Amino acid sequence: MVDGTAVAGGEQNRPKLDTGVPQTARIWNYLLGGKDNFAADRQVGDQIISNLPHLAENARLSRAYLTRAVRYLAGTAGIRQFLDIGTGLPTADNTHEVAQSVNPQARIVYVDNDPLVLTHARALLVGTPEGATDYVDADLRDPKTILREAARTLDLTQPVALILMGILGHVESDEEAKSIIDSIMAELPSGSYLAMYDGSDTSEAVTEAVRIWNISANPKYHLRSPERIAALFDGLELVEPGVVSVTRWRPDGTDTEPAEIDQYCAVGRKP
Repeated sequence: MVDGTAVAGGEQNRPKLDTGVPQTARIWNYLLGGKDNFAADRQVGDQIISNLPHLAENARLSRAYLTRAVRYLAGTAGIRQFLDIGTGLPTADNTHEVAQSVNPQARIVYVDNDPLVLTHARALLVGTPEGATDYVDADLRDPKTILREAARTLDLTQPVALILMGILGHVESDEEAKSIIDSIMAELPSGSYLAMYDGSDTSEAVTEAVRIWNISANPKYHLRSPERIAALFDGLELVEPGVVSVTRWRPDGTDTEPAEIDQYCAVGRKP
């Protein structure tokens, strides 16, 4: 489902930290085994796990896809700049850590709008001396602000990898989600990339888990079919193997095809 927030659910004001209200980035942190969460987040997480026991493992597998995608982008694709929107709470193998392990000169801008994420990111997301790591407090639905603030750290005349991991599920409308992608990608040069994943409506168990999630969590989450996720890449050149379950995107060191999970992903290049 979700890796971060960066969506204010239509609210104009910056969200306030309320430990009694479950929040998606903190629930995801709990599912990943993190400690930056509160009782309300753990309660929702436990409800979801009781309906879908493998969700915590699915969270780990989705995170592993981010690692492989960023490693591909920083290595094979030669990308040195990353714009990660909806980063969520810092955990293992953050985008800057993976990118700068491949290329120490990589520059990364994280975007989120959750107060707890802001606090932890500024304290923990420290990159290499050769590269740069910055943080922008902005909403996914405000591409102009994101790009303006990102330009303090990134050279937007050079290719950038846009990272949207588990975040577009917070946007119910496919048209709006595609508009957000297009608004950002239009300002990035040829050779830029989009890497993303989101939850899919490919099983009844996941659909039920999201129903439970949406009763209490904020912002709400909306599943898409693999076909609808693929449509978000219209106009981009898909990198092999195309739109697949996160476990099937260039898996590391396995002789057998890994089992699919209900999170679909792709990487696309701007011609």
